[in-house]
Amino acid sequence: MSWFQKTFTLAPKARGSYLIDKEVEEQLPEIKNYKIGILHLFIKHTSCALSLNENWDIDVRKDMTNALERIAPYDREGDLYLHSAEGEDDMPAHIKSALVGASVTIPISNGDLATGTWQGIWYLEFRARKHSRTIVATIQGEKYE
Repeated sequence: MSWFQKTFTLAPKARGSYLIDKEVEEQLPEIKNYKIGILHLFIKHTSCALSLNENWDIDVRKDMTNALERIAPYDREGDLYLHSAEGEDDMPAHIKSALVGASVTIPISNGDLATGTWQGIWYLEFRARKHSRTIVATIQGEKYE
């Protein structure tokens, strides 16, 4: 059994849902060394999220962004939320992050991520202003001999 951990930073993005499979694979070539294992990704922020979802139709990511905005809208009038330390999108971002989650776990099979045919790794940014986000990647598994 082997463990590996690496921290990397995503390029700054504004509000939206982004497919990051290729970036994860580029940042973690070590995945190829594992015959079987688990990749755990954890984003170290409370106003964004990670998810596994549709990887083919970009409209799904746009729809998800819009749906989450309806669930926890910006506080334009200042009467929806008590917490607004960083602006009208601050508390809604925390709500969305809590709903979606800060981590994903993906199986590794024969040196590749074992996602489903239409599954991709999403980075969901809930703040209007661009932010850089840090991810801690942890791999546990059996390496090739």
